[in-house]
Amino acid sequence: MESSARFWITAAAVLGGLAVTLGAFGAHGLDSYFEKKYAETEDRIVTGEKVPAAVKYLADFKTGVRYHMWHALALLGVGILTRNAKSKSLSIAGWSFLLGIILFSGSLYVLTIFGLRWMGAIAPIGGTLLIVGWVALVCAAWSQTVDDKTSQPAP
Repeated sequence: MESSARFWITAAAVLGGLAVTLGAFGAHGLDSYFEKKYAETEDRIVTGEKVPAAVKYLADFKTGVRYHMWHALALLGVGILTRNAKSKSLSIAGWSFLLGIILFSGSLYVLTIFGLRWMGAIAPIGGTLLIVGWVALVCAAWSQTVDDKTSQPAP
């Protein structure tokens, strides 16, 4: 397997495993931690309703995990596609997904666990990179050439 394909597939596998681990941590370990950490914190407004800060931050953590896993799977797709074709667009997609996970999900993890609200300013940068990754993946798909011999139906 080509080294760039191996890199993207390995990164996807590591990030996917990390997403599952963090998801389990969020589901089984953060409830009581957030209740204590944010007990004295003012309620937050979510869709027009007041909710305890602990509830808001747990939801934010879970959003980070969800985007983390979906984009780890997208990165796996980049790795698989890279096995068959080298493409600048695939490379851009891979790096955008990788950095997007780190900045978007990572900032939500740090924001919620450590209470560093300024990390919320980093999340949109990561989100933008995730979007760039999808656009680059579309460009890679449309720039692929089709081998006419393999695309013809069997007689």
